[in-house]
Amino acid sequence: MVGTMLNILYLPELREMLAENNAQELGEFCVALHPARTAEFMEGLTADETWQVLSFTDGQNRAQIFSYFSTEKQEEILNTQDRETVSQLVADMAPDDRADILQDLETTLLEDLLSRIPAEERRDYLRLSQYPEATAGAVMTSEFAKLGGQLTIQQAIAEIGRQSEEYETIYYLYVLDDEDHLLGLVSARQLLEGMRNPETKLAEIMETDLVTCAPLEDQEDVVDKVAKMDLLAIPVVEDERKMLGIITHDDIIDVVQEEATEDAHQMGAVNPLDETYLRTSVLTLSWKRGVWLMILFFFALLTAFALEAYDNTLTKYVWLVSFIPLVISSGGNSGSQSATLIITALSRGHITLGDWFQVIIRELWMGLLLGTGLGLLGYVVALFFPGVDGMVVALVVPVTLLLVVVAGTLTGSILPLVFERLGLDPAMMSNPFVAGIIDIVGIVIYMNVALWFLSETTLH
Repeated sequence: MVGTMLNILYLPELREMLAENNAQELGEFCVALHPARTAEFMEGLTADETWQVLSFTDGQNRAQIFSYFSTEKQEEILNTQDRETVSQLVADMAPDDRADILQDLETTLLEDLLSRIPAEERRDYLRLSQYPEATAGAVMTSEFAKLGGQLTIQQAIAEIGRQSEEYETIYYLYVLDDEDHLLGLVSARQLLEGMRNPETKLAEIMETDLVTCAPLEDQEDVVDKVAKMDLLAIPVVEDERKMLGIITHDDIIDVVQEEATEDAHQMGAVNPLDETYLRTSVLTLSWKRGVWLMILFFFALLTAFALEAYDNTLTKYVWLVSFIPLVISSGGNSGSQSATLIITALSRGHITLGDWFQVIIRELWMGLLLGTGLGLLGYVVALFFPGVDGMVVALVVPVTLLLVVVAGTLTGSILPLVFERLGLDPAMMSNPFVAGIIDIVGIVIYMNVALWFLSETTLH
């Protein structure tokens, strides 16, 4: 909120500088802050005004600021400004950022821009764009610090000084042979420490046991590797360890956010959005939400049919109706809790399919403990509830709660494991979906427990 207010207050000053064509102050504005903050302060400007401001800084800084704009503003600038100048902007962008923005453009604009950028950058984009979405190749950058193994530490430092402005990160320095095969890695820290013996060759100090990923590897698996090994970047290699690029920590963070958003949508019974919320049309949103709502509507309909089958019992013992919301919500909530825990554990690699038996036993115990606790509370309420005739009849509520909660924990834990086994995303086993299943199961359990206890009390 504070940031938004500062942006609003700063806009008149920016527009005044533009009106006066104050090159000095506009140039200082573009370099005074981190590019992300600079882009944030320019949010309220039009595409024309934004491009005018960017014209007062150098190409490299312009590309960095541009990369932090929203996708909508980026596309608007590329569509409305002079093609020759924006094509230079595209050429100056980091390879992964360039691939991200270009792949969303209309074909005509894309082809026009590609025809104007240098051949090397064009080939680089075409190479990165061939990899399927959500793979390591799709998020990697082809710009990384590379060195020869025969260089000495002193020579390597001089070489890195020359390369430092070209690459996203130079903390990890990759040692390659003449055909770009990955031989090892040297960190910037190792180089500094090695200055005591500056004539030492990189081949003598480099690490060779490296964690790598393949270009077609799923991006979630790459995130797991980076998190497990606490890496700042991970190399992407193909056959015979030929190095294609690296995935840096900032790209990993983007992947984590993307996957978390997708899982949140699925666990809320919404198909993941391809665009941002505001850029997604109402019809598309309605479809993505409606598909799941229709599935849940079907389950609700089955619940209604289940209740209809016990209509005579409910008519005779009206007090049973009052406890239906308690029963189905307890089962649905416990099932949703289990599903959330198991889905999260699977996504973070804390459990595997091989742990299925241990998971089921733990959730069975959890169901028994939680069901017993809720059952005791339910029994106290049932004893004093109008229409409940006696202590034995009141047992309908606690026994049902125990069985329904156990059913909920088992269902919520087993279904994500089944989806994982089938090669589907466990997050598709969303909480509303689990709750819908437990609603039906809960009604059947409740009515059958009630019939058994009520028939027993009638016989006696």
